[in-house]
Amino acid sequence: MIARLLSCCSRNSTENHHPLKYPAMRNIHDILSAVPDFATTEFTLSVKINYQHTHFITSAPDIRHLPEDQGIEIAFAGRSNAGKSSALNRLANQKSLAKTSKTPGRTQLINLFKVTEDCHIVDLPGYGFAQVPIEMKKKWQKSLGEYLQKRQCLKGLVVLMDIRHPMKDLDQQLIYWAVESNIPVQVLLTKADKLKSGARKAQLLKIREASLAFCGDVSVDLFSSLSGIGVDVLRSKLDTWFSPAFISDEA
Repeated sequence: MIARLLSCCSRNSTENHHPLKYPAMRNIHDILSAVPDFATTEFTLSVKINYQHTHFITSAPDIRHLPEDQGIEIAFAGRSNAGKSSALNRLANQKSLAKTSKTPGRTQLINLFKVTEDCHIVDLPGYGFAQVPIEMKKKWQKSLGEYLQKRQCLKGLVVLMDIRHPMKDLDQQLIYWAVESNIPVQVLLTKADKLKSGARKAQLLKIREASLAFCGDVSVDLFSSLSGIGVDVLRSKLDTWFSPAFISDEA
């Protein structure tokens, strides 16, 4: 490309009967500045992961009992009645990958799922349910904070919120922790099928506007495990977050 630009400038400087349509470049610096900097251009590897192969590995009471801090982890978090387990099951197109509890808030463990050799999904304990003792709530909140701030292989956070009751205090705290740690966040407004189309769109716009206050990489989309709204968006986001693992493998 540089050679063609030099050749073009040389011809136009000697052939006055073909005037330039644009101002001529004055020197080599002008020419080089017009050439795209391929050395610094970022290329994104397109990855399509089959989440149907996702399977449960282990549970841990806290971050200290998780497997070695390596590979790429994407965490799912949300209030105890936000539909987190249903979202994971829909993502993997499995009926019982993540077990849904009949008593929200009683799942106290961090659950780890394997997507590929170096890619994992972490199902964090639900938070904020009224029937859970205060001391247990505090313990979970501390565990969540430690995980988001100390887990080096954590590369993305999915926060699930009931579209009818979004952005509660703990939801916001979780997002702030992630943003402070430079972790991108995908907010899913779950149970979107519970609202009519107009109300869904209005709520989506409202929460997207509110998310600007976090001043970080925070995306907001609709989701419904029942109707399938937003499932492709979620898979595409996870594909992007997991893609560095495949780049490392090819390198």
